[in-house]
Amino acid sequence: MAMYRRSFMLASTGLLALPAALAHAAPGATRDAKAPEVWPNGAQVPGGVARLSLGPSSNRPDARTESGIPLLVLGDPIDWTAVVGIPLAAVPGKARITVRAGDGVERHIAYAIAPKQYSEQRLKVAPGTVDLSPADQSRYERERDHLATVMATFNEPRLQDLHMEVPVPGRRSSSFGLRRVFNGQSRNPHSGMDIAAATGTPVRAPLPGKVIDTGDYFFNGGTVWLDHGGGLLTMYCHLSRIDVKVGDQLDTGERLAAVGATGRVTGPHLHWSVMLNRAMVDPALFIAG
Repeated sequence: MAMYRRSFMLASTGLLALPAALAHAAPGATRDAKAPEVWPNGAQVPGGVARLSLGPSSNRPDARTESGIPLLVLGDPIDWTAVVGIPLAAVPGKARITVRAGDGVERHIAYAIAPKQYSEQRLKVAPGTVDLSPADQSRYERERDHLATVMATFNEPRLQDLHMEVPVPGRRSSSFGLRRVFNGQSRNPHSGMDIAAATGTPVRAPLPGKVIDTGDYFFNGGTVWLDHGGGLLTMYCHLSRIDVKVGDQLDTGERLAAVGATGRVTGPHLHWSVMLNRAMVDPALFIAG
């Protein structure tokens, strides 16, 4: 990913865990022990994912973050689960979500965010490559405002299995959460996974999804956003070509673009981000297998 990542593109693997709030499930709420595991790996850390049991309900409950952002809720009337993306900027400690059932009654479910130390990289670069010119700053701000509307996309969940296929084969060249410091100036942590691959390598959808944005952006270059429902979005950057348009529906494995080196980068690779309830989270948590 380009060294110049800004907060609007915010976009480690955790250990598999049982839903953190299982104790909140109502008596008698059970799961088939033979049911397949369909969740991302749980990692209740900044940049991770919490899986919170909401208990039984005849209809899908409405669950939201403390700031009111809607959450992905999956399951069935026996036991619903909220899948919560934890922002990289989250402060370790206590957090909670708000759940509203069909009768309108609200309740809170608490969970704990554990600390996590991501790697840091300190670099010396030419001063002009750190700060933006007035023209570039103006472009960045226009793109930031547009992408804020893209990231707020929320449609009804369409999936039950959240396991993702890796969108392009290759070596992971930079991991999620890496913090870079340029000439003593700290920048936002790396918000996705970089996969080294040659220009022109096909990029494929990791899950079924709908194309909600394409464009050529200052930092990200050629970019595609997919909506997988329930506030689960994925982003693909630095593309050399884009093979889809807004509104297209893709199946898992269907080609959407090709790897490139567009935007602010040092070489060809795919930057892949996963966003959940407007928080960039570690894509490695979603990889199948």
